[in-house]
Amino acid sequence: AGAMRIFLKRASVLLVAASASAANVGGNDWRYFAAGGVSAALSHGYTTPIDVVKTRMQTNPELYNGSFPLAVQRIVKEEGVAFLFQGLGPTCVGYGIEGALKFGVYELCKPLFAHLTPSAFLNALLAACVAGAIAAVVLCPAEDVRIRLVADPGYASNALSALRRLTREKGALASFSGFPAMAAKQVPYTIGKQVSFDVACHCLRMAIVLVSADSTFREWAGRLVPAASALPAAVLACTVSHP
Repeated sequence: AGAMRIFLKRASVLLVAASASAANVGGNDWRYFAAGGVSAALSHGYTTPIDVVKTRMQTNPELYNGSFPLAVQRIVKEEGVAFLFQGLGPTCVGYGIEGALKFGVYELCKPLFAHLTPSAFLNALLAACVAGAIAAVVLCPAEDVRIRLVADPGYASNALSALRRLTREKGALASFSGFPAMAAKQVPYTIGKQVSFDVACHCLRMAIVLVSADSTFREWAGRLVPAASALPAAVLACTVSHP
């Protein structure tokens, strides 16, 4: 699910923002932020049922014996189909903001960091680290609320009530206590997704040039590069951030 989500998100971001920079050198174009936000909100939104089941399996492993189908069956039977969309609101809002900042800041930092070190690859890694860290900060409250609503349905009636209760009981900064863990996931995730995508795009475009000199073929094949590059980027991002 994570790989599919990243694949569709990354490909859709490039479809929306491709006109911002044909060479993919980044910059402060608002379309990177808009495309990242819309794509992240949609991709995480429609996979909310999978996240609900995953969260339940992680917080109550003894109930489901490690079986995803059993977890789905039991959740639907005991709490109804609608519960599979528990936390949809904070998921869309939180990941919408996270996606806007992650994609936007990464593209913004690419030209800013372009000459920071002699290595273009290292500069891209540093840009991804900054973007991932910023995304982790804004995602902490939304993820805290989502997890509480899924793990304990009686905690609050909706996301805003959950956030108010959390703030009242534990303080305004309580959600940010999980920042180290969130950053430990988001920074490698961002590196694996953003940098590997750019590397894959570059390699595929070079391969197209070497394979054929026909301009029509190059144009047609070039349109497939973002989707083809998103797949390995998705797998790598999921792998490095899974722990």
